[in-house]
Amino acid sequence: MDQKVDFSAPHSMGTTIIGVTYKDGVVLGADSRTSTGVYVANRASDKITQLTDNVYVCRSGSAADSQIVSDYVRYFLHQHTIQLGQPATVKVAANLVRLLSYNNKNFLETGLIVGGWDKYEGGQIFGVPLGGTIVQQPFAIGGSGSSYLYGFFDQAWKEGMTKDEAEDLVKKAVSLAIARDGASGGVVRTVIINSEGVTRNFYPGDQLPLWHEEMEPHNSLLDILGAPEPMSM
Repeated sequence: MDQKVDFSAPHSMGTTIIGVTYKDGVVLGADSRTSTGVYVANRASDKITQLTDNVYVCRSGSAADSQIVSDYVRYFLHQHTIQLGQPATVKVAANLVRLLSYNNKNFLETGLIVGGWDKYEGGQIFGVPLGGTIVQQPFAIGGSGSSYLYGFFDQAWKEGMTKDEAEDLVKKAVSLAIARDGASGGVVRTVIINSEGVTRNFYPGDQLPLWHEEMEPHNSLLDILGAPEPMSM
């Protein structure tokens, strides 16, 4: 029986998003798969969105809902920065996300993780799940892939990690979720935020660790691109 694909279905980021604090700042991470039902609409989307110079948000759930919340918050924070003459704090940004999510909870289907650094409280992570609750945590995970990661984070996360340890933890966790969750996939993107600024990193699929029963890439586009060109006659 042929399976019919509804291309008009809403775009949903069946997702893995992660925010982790470390001793000098925060690391945010996400996969890159955007789905429309069972159809992968975008395999390399960027789910980590800038709100200010020092605050970013990880988006999950409905792509449209998370994008409009991010756009509104970015606009309000820009106005806030102009009025105060200084950058908004992470807590202010997170509470604006919470306010919009809670006041529109009957219409929105999105869960967000806000992370950033400010000179008052250093690196901070706030989880804003469906419904508009706000919870400050040392680490936060969200999206469909998060259900595979709670036990892993209970064991692997530790206080006072270095930047490299925190990023390695995020990269490993996202790759684990990609291996188990059919709605997560693609590449891994990370954002590191600290007193020195923001660093974005990109890890394609062939640079991620393989887990139980995962197959190595074979005859993939990467193999084709890396193959020598055929000899011309």
